[in-house]
Amino acid sequence: MAITHQIILVAMGGAAGAVSRFIVSVLLRSTTNSGFPWATFGVNLMGCLLMGLLMGWLWRLPPETSETLRLVLGVGVLGGFTTFSAFSLELFQLLERRDVLLGAFYAGGSVIGGVLAFAAGYYFVRAFVS
Repeated sequence: MAITHQIILVAMGGAAGAVSRFIVSVLLRSTTNSGFPWATFGVNLMGCLLMGLLMGWLWRLPPETSETLRLVLGVGVLGGFTTFSAFSLELFQLLERRDVLLGAFYAGGSVIGGVLAFAAGYYFVRAFVS
């Protein structure tokens, strides 16, 4: 499959996933009124469940069909819905092949590194942009 075709499939799915995330987040925020970020938490868990269901189903299909669906639904829709589902899939794959040390580094590095990168960007802008 040509790269341009792959890009189109991912873009179509990504748009649908981003809109879906927005809708689910709005609905979850309207039903909860606590300090906990339930919308993001809920979207992340839903995305992980859906990614697990998708990957469990795709392995049964012919390679050309599963690759197209993986691009549209996995990379596109679920990637637009939440990147946490892709993170969970990759961490699961590391742990499934018993690469626990690399999995621990990936999980810890992603979470701690992500928070540190966010803080660096945030404080940089606060310090240098008026």
